[in-house]
Amino acid sequence: MKRFILASALVGSIMGLSAQNVIERPTFGDNWQIGLDGGVTTPLKGHSFFKNIRPTVGLHIGKQLTPVFGLGVEGLAGINTSTANGGRSSKTAFDNTYVGAYGTFNLSNLFGGFRCEPRPFTVDAVAGIGWLHDYVSYGSDHSNIGAKAGLSFNFATSEHFSISLKPSVIWNVTGNGTAYHDQGLDLKRANFYMTVGLNYNSGPGFKCVTVPDNSAELADLNSRVNALRAQVDSRDAALAAADAKNAELTAALAAANAKPAQVKVVKENTLESVRYVFFKIGSSTITADQQPNIEMIAAYLNNHPKATVQVRGYASADGPVELNERLANARAEAVKNALIKRFKIDPKRISAEGQGIGHMFSEESWNRVSICTLDPD
Repeated sequence: MKRFILASALVGSIMGLSAQNVIERPTFGDNWQIGLDGGVTTPLKGHSFFKNIRPTVGLHIGKQLTPVFGLGVEGLAGINTSTANGGRSSKTAFDNTYVGAYGTFNLSNLFGGFRCEPRPFTVDAVAGIGWLHDYVSYGSDHSNIGAKAGLSFNFATSEHFSISLKPSVIWNVTGNGTAYHDQGLDLKRANFYMTVGLNYNSGPGFKCVTVPDNSAELADLNSRVNALRAQVDSRDAALAAADAKNAELTAALAAANAKPAQVKVVKENTLESVRYVFFKIGSSTITADQQPNIEMIAAYLNNHPKATVQVRGYASADGPVELNERLANARAEAVKNALIKRFKIDPKRISAEGQGIGHMFSEESWNRVSICTLDPD
């Protein structure tokens, strides 16, 4: 029953509302109803229906909790007319009374959808339970559990007032102490009520609040969020690639550190590995006094078959620069040609190149030279 009530309240709260409208939440003091009820009551079965009709009056107070569901309490009293009808007299002005709690379900909002504008006519289903008391002229009165079911047809006459036509049935569930298997909703122990209620409604009902349509803004925000997520994913991928490269370099560094250090031996030139061939100013001809130097180079190369020689030609700063550059190259070639032609040295073992103007010696005339460096390897 509780699940049905909650589900009905939820459905009634949202049904019929557009996406841009929400129900304004009422406060505790909102949507109360107080009313006076008057009408007739008579046994439903087992007695004369019309002969036993008697007036009934009542009072009810309730609160509408949602557009569908409401709660309330009520009291009803049947006026004592038993003597006039030839029946058993009551010792009070009332034949019976009923005091109970009830719940209402607005069928119009439940099945027709809640509308922001008040409905001029609604239909409620009513169910309740309470205390049923019968007054008798002799012996003790009868008190029993009563159960109620009915409908309420509501007509709004103004903003705060309404009239309700309320047919209902109230059962004597416990049956004045009858056997347990006989207790329940027996129509022979039920009274039919037809009452009219004059109601005051405190309001303000359930109002709708229009919410601006932010779908375009939300779509834009979603697209921006997706773009930011894409950027984050791209940066994460770039960071992962950088981490992988860093790991690769770290592994390469560790491997390099694990290898034994290789020491490169640099051979220094000594008096034995360098020979000088000097030239006269403006000349690239090897003079007779320089021939012994050529012969010593050839002899070393012959004695060391794997040895090579580097010939570097230089010129002094005398004269034009272009002429000196040609002289430096010619002096290197002159030594190379002498080794090849006179001493039959393999050209592959000789490298010759002019170096332009030399500044090796402070004595300028000594810079007119070819420096021959021998490499035994």
